[in-house]
Amino acid sequence: MTIGRLPSVEGGIQPTIVDAKGDIITATAADTPARLAVGNDGDTLVADSSTSTGLRYAEDYAAGKNKIINGDFGVWQRGTSFSNPATAAYTSDRWSVVYDGTGATRTISRQTFTPATAPVAGYEYPYFYRYAQSVAGTGGNYNLFQTRLEDVRTFAGRTVTISFWGKAAATTSIVKLNLEQEFGSGGSPSATVDNDIAGTNFSLTTSWQRFTVTTTVPSITGKTVGTTTPGFLGLRVWIPVNATFTLDFFGFQIEESSVATAFQTATGTLQGELAACQRYYQRIVSTGGANPFFGQGTASSSTAPYFAVILGTTMRTTPTVLDVSGLQLMDASGGTATPTSAAINSGLSNQRSVVITATGSSLTIGAFYWFRGATSADYIGFGAEL
Repeated sequence: MTIGRLPSVEGGIQPTIVDAKGDIITATAADTPARLAVGNDGDTLVADSSTSTGLRYAEDYAAGKNKIINGDFGVWQRGTSFSNPATAAYTSDRWSVVYDGTGATRTISRQTFTPATAPVAGYEYPYFYRYAQSVAGTGGNYNLFQTRLEDVRTFAGRTVTISFWGKAAATTSIVKLNLEQEFGSGGSPSATVDNDIAGTNFSLTTSWQRFTVTTTVPSITGKTVGTTTPGFLGLRVWIPVNATFTLDFFGFQIEESSVATAFQTATGTLQGELAACQRYYQRIVSTGGANPFFGQGTASSSTAPYFAVILGTTMRTTPTVLDVSGLQLMDASGGTATPTSAAINSGLSNQRSVVITATGSSLTIGAFYWFRGATSADYIGFGAEL
């Protein structure tokens, strides 16, 4: 008996039909095998009768995978251009700037994509974020912008991939990305823990590029999470100090994955993203060119009116920051008065409604008053940021 190679099965699938790791053997018809080339990292295999094999790879657009709110910079409640904002000031919703040194001139602004130029195919996101520093300044040790994800337990001990698109007026390197863990009131450790991410000295060119990095968020084993506030996980983007530059950013995403998948906003909808931002800050503005009305109340004395403002979205906590422009009181007859000050009454306020205590003069005790803006450009804002 001779022992040798077994004969091939007539009509069997030959190994030469596949070309690369991950290729799939499928069929275009009965007894007609065909190769389906492997998809991109993070893609999902779906059935599609319109294709020759009945299958195709699709990008993963699952809402909720991205934990960064306003990663597309679509919401700018506080304004769309900020000249020399103070350190720790918020600009685009959920994003603040942090820096030191003196003499720098910086502008953070909302920019609009020319149609068909947004870097994400299949959906034309309208805006991107620009950080321009026209005067370098001196003595700077850090210059960054950041966002914070509520609850320090977010992604703790898990592998995550961070991704974003960036470009620059001239080739520029970002110093680094890092994650910071803050354990909240009563948490331990009491100081914020910084976690630098290796391999993030990204070089931005004059064309949009997507940058990605995969890292492991440190475990919180042995730590204590605050009971009143559960802290946060912060993402910091470090940019050059004592230098001039114009940097553009879009599409920040952090997801539990070993690869970067297709960009998706945190909620997947325009209204959902606005509501998510308003959990931390919300501003009431005019919607029709007239003086915006904020709330109503009465005067408990000739100098102390109280007003209730109903919030559009439940906030993270009772707001502590009052952001106002041009307040005015109007009585039932249409007469107006200008309050000299206004503050949140923390004892009477909550996450859905805020009581404002103002200071006026010559008011009628017990009279009804509207609380409004003095002009159509005025506003009132409430902050409950992390």
